[in-house]
Amino acid sequence: MEKSLNGKRALVTGAAGGIGAACAKRLASEGAWCACADIVRPQQTLETILDIGGNACGFAFDVSEEKSVLAAFAQLEQEGGLDILVHCAGIIQEQPLLSTSAEAFDRVIAVNLRGTFLIGRESIRMMQESGGRIILIASDLGYSGRETYSAYCASKHAVLGLVRCWAKEFAPDVLVNAICPGPIETDMLSPKNMSAEWRQKELDIPLQRFGNPEEVAALACFLAGNESGFITGQGLGINGGSIMP
Repeated sequence: MEKSLNGKRALVTGAAGGIGAACAKRLASEGAWCACADIVRPQQTLETILDIGGNACGFAFDVSEEKSVLAAFAQLEQEGGLDILVHCAGIIQEQPLLSTSAEAFDRVIAVNLRGTFLIGRESIRMMQESGGRIILIASDLGYSGRETYSAYCASKHAVLGLVRCWAKEFAPDVLVNAICPGPIETDMLSPKNMSAEWRQKELDIPLQRFGNPEEVAALACFLAGNESGFITGQGLGINGGSIMP
């Protein structure tokens, strides 16, 4: 059986673990050549893809640093261009507003919003003539908000704004969508990033469980493929019912 993404070239950021790693593996399993990027080279993800017979290469750069992003995209262009972006790189911070420093706020915005702007801009620049798919990982909190998560919620709400703008600006050649996960079992939901109280509150949703990264990857793979050709400008929830817009 022919794989759904044969001949496609994808970039997945945040590919060292969690949702990013799952997306990279799923795209590669469907036949896409996959450039896996993270702040450090995502070696384990690369090895897994190669072990299943996929094609991949690795990049290490900070998505918030323009020079590093431009250098990576120059290399991508030399290697044949890009058809699909799945942008998963992001950080989270739980902190009351009144104890949040400007520096801490700026770092979340730099990675989650500036990084999305830089990666999205360069991906679209590469795709605008031949067409392509932009898939950004936002969050259900981009809709609902949450106390003690000001920087994170603001960044993800802004990502949804970018999706709507880019979808209109680059249609019909480039389709731009966001995936808005709810509680997904990754390091981001670990006690080092979230209090025990908030982690427990994540389970107070209709499906009463955490999702898994592979479920998000399945949606990303659908959005990257031909069957999603009439979807653009959307924030698609995969959240166990946490948000029902």
